Amino acid sequence: MTDTNHDGGADMATLDEGRAADEIADLSARIAQANEEYHTLDAPVLSDAEYDALKLRLLALERAFPQLARPDSPTQAVGAAPAEGFGKVVHAQRMMSLENGFSAEDVTDFVARVRSFLGLRDTPAFTAEPKIDGLSLSLRYENGVLVQAATRGDGAVGENVTANARTIADIPHRLTGDVPALLEVRGEVYMTHSDFQRLNAAEGGRVFANPRNAAAGSLRQIDPAVTASRPLRFFAYGWGQLSEPLADTQIGAVQRLGALGFQTNPLTRLCHDADGMIATWAAIEQQRATLGYDIDGVVYKVNDLSYQTRLGYRSTTPRWALAHKFPAETAWTRLDRIDIQVGRTGALSPIARLEPVTVGGVVVSNATLHNEDYIAGRDSTGAPIREGRDIREGDWVKVYRAGDVIPKIADVDLSRRPQGSQPYAFPETCPQCGSDAIREPGDSVRRCTGGMACPAQAVEKLKHFVSRAAFDIEGLGAKQIEMFFADPVLPIREPADIFTLAQRDTRNLARLKNREGFGARSAEKLFAAIEDKRRIPLARLIFALGIRHVGEVAAGILARHFGTWDALIAAIDAAAREPAHAADDKTRRTVLADSPHWSELTAINGIGSVLVQSLVTTLTQEAERASIDRLITQIEAIPAAARQAEETAVSGKTLVFTGTLERMTRAEAKARAEAMGAKVAGSVSAKTDLLIAGPGAGSKAAKAAALGVTVIDEDEWLRIAGSA
Repeated sequence: MTDTNHDGGADMATLDEGRAADEIADLSARIAQANEEYHTLDAPVLSDAEYDALKLRLLALERAFPQLARPDSPTQAVGAAPAEGFGKVVHAQRMMSLENGFSAEDVTDFVARVRSFLGLRDTPAFTAEPKIDGLSLSLRYENGVLVQAATRGDGAVGENVTANARTIADIPHRLTGDVPALLEVRGEVYMTHSDFQRLNAAEGGRVFANPRNAAAGSLRQIDPAVTASRPLRFFAYGWGQLSEPLADTQIGAVQRLGALGFQTNPLTRLCHDADGMIATWAAIEQQRATLGYDIDGVVYKVNDLSYQTRLGYRSTTPRWALAHKFPAETAWTRLDRIDIQVGRTGALSPIARLEPVTVGGVVVSNATLHNEDYIAGRDSTGAPIREGRDIREGDWVKVYRAGDVIPKIADVDLSRRPQGSQPYAFPETCPQCGSDAIREPGDSVRRCTGGMACPAQAVEKLKHFVSRAAFDIEGLGAKQIEMFFADPVLPIREPADIFTLAQRDTRNLARLKNREGFGARSAEKLFAAIEDKRRIPLARLIFALGIRHVGEVAAGILARHFGTWDALIAAIDAAAREPAHAADDKTRRTVLADSPHWSELTAINGIGSVLVQSLVTTLTQEAERASIDRLITQIEAIPAAARQAEETAVSGKTLVFTGTLERMTRAEAKARAEAMGAKVAGSVSAKTDLLIAGPGAGSKAAKAAALGVTVIDEDEWLRIAGSA
């Protein structure tokens, strides 16, 4: 797949490590936010095409700078956290995402990778099926009876929507015939175009933006009666946990699901080479407008299920499948004005306010403009994009979508530019607090320096603090945070204020129970919910602080490494006393690499220098630290226990493969080893634990012998890997 720049990203050849780290952090934050908007809130802001472009750029950066790949990278995540209001379901087998392709070249590359991984001389068969634009659903049947339905959620944990799923006519309650004792069917909940139009008309106007949002919103109704009133449909296309195989092939298994009573897509085809796959994609695209439901591409899967098993999975995607996406749809409209929004990290994000335009049945009036370089028609190195055409208020602009919304401006029509228009002057001060908005070297984003003194940042940080993955205080969500932040009598301006709210309420004449929207019972419930969160796991506390670059995974790593808040803050303070801030970026990294306390932090597996710099800077700023110290006096951070990993014979060991493996390819062997918890290196060193040597092993085997490294043959490796 060809690497492409994202929204002004620099060419890979011109990037140094510092700038790459900053771009990775920026991309990670934008993609994570888009995941939550799409999967959890059913209110996407980014189009599929823009989301895909961001993810491709991030993947390219992580490949070029593997040492900067973050453990909480969105490239290693599936979906987003389950929404509130439903019980949680832990999937017996993860619900994975799919690798995306955008061109015929991507398809031929995919086929070549499959052949290479499996060591095949001939091309295996593939199935091709429409990629339904709906909501993923897993149905669990025991002895033929539907016992549980769950959404994908974040891939590991979804929402229990069993009662709602039972109201969908396409989902059988009981299966008959030759049914496996345990069968987990996976598929997509969707809504047809005609049903979507009738639903919006019945609701008195445009309630949902598109059929996908309508389907997701309908399935996630707390009251199953509401779901029952909505015209939802279901296509089955796969499976999860099984007590026995459905068939030997993908197409055979899908046909078996059809025989059991599930709706399967009639456009599914068997293809025997890349040309056949691409021809099927083109044929389905031609039928797209007449199908009566939304699709956004074609999914290819290796047909032979034994090959699927051998190919296995990456962290979030199967190696045996590819989603070949359709190109984006476009439209022209006028850009009325450019507004600036300020996020919790102080990032100034430009938003285009558009004359409403319809593309593919969706009316949009807003689009992202990314950053000041993108508006100016250049990338971060100063090279032109859009042939140097800048974007101005009043311009006629080309916007595009691929699925849900129109978030991106792709081009400008200079022939229609109003006379006297002026280039957009990106603000150098924060529009919310007036503080300087600076752009650090290598950063594509300008940021407000006001910190918690900036009301926009303060509010967004507080919203993050009470979010689901952080303190998750029932009854204190984003809406309530905005209300309390503006309250002159019982304000919440920093996290510690949350935990003094009840105390301040008791000594105040204008009691919360007397406020609009509250009563005695609701006020007491809120105070009790706050009290319940005074004890919080250390990882949640670290994440809740909203420190730039510190996501959930990194917070967990830090918590397990240090165990307690006191140990973490002592390490941060020690690192801060080292000469980190007196040098320029490049020199600072060199100095810090030689500093013992800094090295202790960066040596933690999964924690890089950019994250550590952000952590040290944030936790040693006087105002920020004082605010956090006030919070710590109000709560108790529960110490973290070290994670107990599942042990295998090679867990934590470093393996090297050399020579020719005869019963599995090198790629397959490496994937198996990594799945068992081993690290696979390319060369032998004193840190190597095991060398697997096939015929033709040369210098690596000799070096291993000299170093006393254990050497085994392929047969012994297969016994260890359980594949003999």
